[in-house]
Amino acid sequence: MRHPAIESLLILQDREQTRRALGQNLGMIPADKARVEQKIAAERAAIETAKAEWRGLESRKKLLETEIGGAEDRLAKYRTQQSLVKKNDEYQALGHEIETTEAKIGELEEQELEIMFAIDQAKERFAAAEQELNDNIADHTDRLKVLDDRDASLRADLGAAETACEQAKIGIEARALRLFEQVASRTFPACVAVEGGKCGGCHLRVSGEAEGVARKGEELARCDQCGRIIWWESS
Repeated sequence: MRHPAIESLLILQDREQTRRALGQNLGMIPADKARVEQKIAAERAAIETAKAEWRGLESRKKLLETEIGGAEDRLAKYRTQQSLVKKNDEYQALGHEIETTEAKIGELEEQELEIMFAIDQAKERFAAAEQELNDNIADHTDRLKVLDDRDASLRADLGAAETACEQAKIGIEARALRLFEQVASRTFPACVAVEGGKCGGCHLRVSGEAEGVARKGEELARCDQCGRIIWWESS
């Protein structure tokens, strides 16, 4: 026969198992959220990387514009000077500077056109990449919302499970409850059957003495190997 406390301990154990499972699932959520947040950060970093290409081209374009502006200022200065000189050699020298500067401006303007074309292409590539990455971010954000909802649900369920555990303790003999909690703090399940002479927890053979105590049911028996509370299960 079973010890009178066994049935109540099994009910408590079942509720405690539910409580532990809920606590474990709840404990996994922060890590799950951290992984999703890392993915969001990676997607945002990818957006910035994609944006960097055309930003770099824009910077090069501004430098070229500044260089072209400086060359045009020099060209205007040379032309003004050329209109004022009287000596032929000075006039020809300034003419050479004008030609050189005009050629340089033409070269810079050609580079500017190439960069402008490259900027348009880079913007198109960025727009396509940004849309895909933003879609990914939206999916990850939805996943975070699901995890937040799950967190709230698990907390509510855990609260109910903790209440159920406390209710299950009511009426259990203090010594039996203390023993159960002591064993459960080290190993779980804390209360198992003995079948075929073996402990249902560690699956090792119990001593004849321990099995005899379990069979009588007059006091709580314990496995000699793992210390779990045992009861005898008739075949």
